[in-house]
Amino acid sequence: GNIFTQQPSYFSDLDETLPTVLQVFNNILHKCGLQCEGASAEPQKLEEKVSVTAGNMPLQELKDIVLYLCDTCTTLWAFLDVFPLACQTFQRYEFCYRLASFYELAIPELESAIKKRHYEDNSVFADLWRRISHSRKKIIEVFHILINQVCLQPILE
Repeated sequence: GNIFTQQPSYFSDLDETLPTVLQVFNNILHKCGLQCEGASAEPQKLEEKVSVTAGNMPLQELKDIVLYLCDTCTTLWAFLDVFPLACQTFQRYEFCYRLASFYELAIPELESAIKKRHYEDNSVFADLWRRISHSRKKIIEVFHILINQVCLQPILE
């Protein structure tokens, strides 16, 4: 068995961790000057004029965001891949909806920012493109695992 079967209290730990995971996606949107929609949206402060976008932020910041996103998506996918039972907990936080909203807002914005930028070194572009593509793929795979576990499995059982 896995650690969750041995230690059922880990489900409540997971439950407490999920808002933090969702906050990671919100932070990325915020850093790119994008507003998150739906249940997780927070009202924007009036003096908070969004001037930084994925397109005009310093290259190092764009690299950091893409790296952070890539790590987050890969970890999330690896976790759900080995432990699909966690999907029920994820769904209590409308994770599918929030992940889809994040994907629609952030991925095209980041891809466009990566493509339009001028690079001194083309290997930097290649690395960023590889990582954003990997992130996109992992988000879709996480979504598939969630849909399969939350919607399809119950019908098949």
